[in-house]
Amino acid sequence: MKKELPLCPVETTLTLIGDKWKVLILRDLINGTKRFGELKKSIGSISQKVLTQQLRSMEEDGLVERKVYAEVPPRVEYSLTETGSSLKPILDSMCIWGEKYKEQING
Repeated sequence: MKKELPLCPVETTLTLIGDKWKVLILRDLINGTKRFGELKKSIGSISQKVLTQQLRSMEEDGLVERKVYAEVPPRVEYSLTETGSSLKPILDSMCIWGEKYKEQING
């Protein structure tokens, strides 16, 4: 099933990662696989429900991979897919821009 995406490529990118939580999830997973609790702790003020929704959405979009281990209690790990990892240059650019902006504003 093909997903209906906007004609504008910038809008397409924003559709996939425009939510502030998704960008923070990507930021955390760029450095490697994380468990749900690690993501929640790192992101901070996100609720468990919202984090679950965002991860599911990113999984459906092919950005995040979820791996469940047959253990008791079950262990679930999240990592970026190849497509998700391809967003690294965008996140790097956002980081550089954010640093420069903070320097400019804070003198």
